[in-house]
Amino acid sequence: MRLPHGRDLDLPAYQSAGAAGMDLLAAVPKSKPLTLKRGARALVPTGLVMELPPGFEAQVRPRSGLALRHGVTVLNSPGTIDSDYRGEVQILLVNLGSAAFRIARGERIAQLVIQRVERARLMAAIETNATRRGAGGFGSTGRGRKPAKKAGKPAARPRSPRRKRRSP
Repeated sequence: MRLPHGRDLDLPAYQSAGAAGMDLLAAVPKSKPLTLKRGARALVPTGLVMELPPGFEAQVRPRSGLALRHGVTVLNSPGTIDSDYRGEVQILLVNLGSAAFRIARGERIAQLVIQRVERARLMAAIETNATRRGAGGFGSTGRGRKPAKKAGKPAARPRSPRRKRRSP
């Protein structure tokens, strides 16, 4: 749905045949562009309200050209628009560049990617199966890795997680 301040703007659109994301446009007043100072952040209106079917989300992602040329990106990237949200789509931009950035009406400010979402049901467990990586976190897979085991030895069979018993 287009809100009054976005009625004259184009709807989000793919810019090429292979594009994954549609461009979102800034619905700021024509007479009052938004200036995003160096280091500042702002919610930029799009003039749109979306209704996504259950089981889908819209992801708001940065535009690579804005990030490269001006240091302007989506702060909470990717931002998620849930299927039950009915407010205006607003883009949280941040200027990480070295100069102020002017956002004019109709400026392409972010990308919108529609994705299917699976819902999980979490279960408590006492322990988890061992993996080669283990608890190695940030940066652990890129350096200091041990060579893979030689072929010919059968791999250990993974164990199922043990579940806590519920008290009656």
